[in-house]
Amino acid sequence: MRYHHYFVYIVTNPKRTVLYIGVTNDLARRLEQHLENEGRKHTFAGRYFCNLLMHWEAFGDIKQAIAREKEIKGWRREKKDALIAAHSPEWRDLHPDIIG
Repeated sequence: MRYHHYFVYIVTNPKRTVLYIGVTNDLARRLEQHLENEGRKHTFAGRYFCNLLMHWEAFGDIKQAIAREKEIKGWRREKKDALIAAHSPEWRDLHPDIIG
């Protein structure tokens, strides 16, 4: 059986007022897609310029990743903010850490 990687991630806009939570099997590629869609109104993240990576978690099972995505999406904004701040109090964009 082949081991896969899946990622739950949170991106935000430059003013940190909007959060987008997603799941992907290629985090670097997905972040590039968010950048490419910037300002495009046909996607939520594009419409709100959400392309700054604030948080991510890795999973080996897609079902676990999807369950975690749904869990975080169900949280109030304060709890999502606390999750981000626990690892990055200054809300630093983590995208450069991903692309190496």
